[in-house]
Amino acid sequence: MPIAKKYLFIVSMDVQKDKEALFNEVYDKEHVPLLGKVPGVGAITRLKTEPAAFNIGGERKTLDGAGMAHYVAMYELDSPDVLLSKEWAAAGEQGRWPKEVRPYTFNRSHVVRKVI
Repeated sequence: MPIAKKYLFIVSMDVQKDKEALFNEVYDKEHVPLLGKVPGVGAITRLKTEPAAFNIGGERKTLDGAGMAHYVAMYELDSPDVLLSKEWAAAGEQGRWPKEVRPYTFNRSHVVRKVI
């Protein structure tokens, strides 16, 4: 699927095992819909690491994501300035995310990438 916007905001994190079901429910049913309404935000895609393997140079390599966060969300943006908007800030503080989910996340990273 082609990326329709000029920037990607990529958020990676892990969540405490006992909060994983709540994390996924809130992310899918509240957090993504709220952030998706922010002006300048396009498609939002969530990803989860899955174990796999591949062959390169005649050698099998195992992919387990060791040390990397297991959950990733990619937000297509018109501009990095979207992340500084009052609408983005407000959307991120609505629903159960700030009090019931965010405190149980860790190994977080955030990066903006320009589509080239």
